[in-house]
Amino acid sequence: MPIRSLLYVPASNARALEKSRSLSCDGVIIDLEDAVAPQAKAAARAALPAALEGGAGRNRLRLVRINALSSPWGQDDLVALGGLGCDGVAVPKVSGPADLDAVAARCDLPLWAMIETARGVLSAPAICGHPRLAGVIMGTNDLARELGARPRADRMPLWTALQGVLLAARAAGVPAIDGVCNALDEPERFAAECVQGRDMGFDGKSLIHPAQIAAANAAFAPSADEIDLARRRIAGFEAAQAAGQGVAVVDGEIVEALHVETARKTLALAERIAAEVDA
Repeated sequence: MPIRSLLYVPASNARALEKSRSLSCDGVIIDLEDAVAPQAKAAARAALPAALEGGAGRNRLRLVRINALSSPWGQDDLVALGGLGCDGVAVPKVSGPADLDAVAARCDLPLWAMIETARGVLSAPAICGHPRLAGVIMGTNDLARELGARPRADRMPLWTALQGVLLAARAAGVPAIDGVCNALDEPERFAAECVQGRDMGFDGKSLIHPAQIAAANAAFAPSADEIDLARRRIAGFEAAQAAGQGVAVVDGEIVEALHVETARKTLALAERIAAEVDA
């Protein structure tokens, strides 16, 4: 399934959970960690069955972000997940494979690693190689705080970290989700950040508000022009091969087998998105 938009929803907010059922995001992260106050942790945990039942996540990815196992709540979070129908566990502040091992020993669900520390970035290849890993999610707020980075619209201080984790994810063949954008009142900035993440190669973006869904879905989906070009490149290359040629020329550019592979992936993603919309 596509993962263009992954929305954080506090498990302690019944109204937000109910609203999330009708939203067009590709996935939700039901949050037991940062978005839930300490005094509300137990109630949020108790709300998980209702949050995950029925159509809450039909045709979308459903993750639950637990508290760290080193916290007073993490162990109970994993116990509460037993037997519930979610698609995976988002593990916060993963610094190395051992953090995933600790969760995997107590839980049978696929694991999504939150990469939000300097140590996590430097350990990304080992983290992405974990046998139970289903994907990685950038935690850019915590990462920027730890680095002492100043906030910038272009996110320049985080480029190395973002690209490093993305390289590790691609080498391991797992999805990579870009971090959140805090600028709720700056839709242009958010849209630009989505385009930047897509240009880097991320599969989607994590979100903190439903108003961000449409821009993320648009940015991480193939555009009409990209779909048209993909089709023409495939057709041009197939025609060149039929004529005994190894390469084609489309719009004045060389098209080789590697470009056709990318074109086929573009069309496959467009088809998956269309299937989700029609479901």
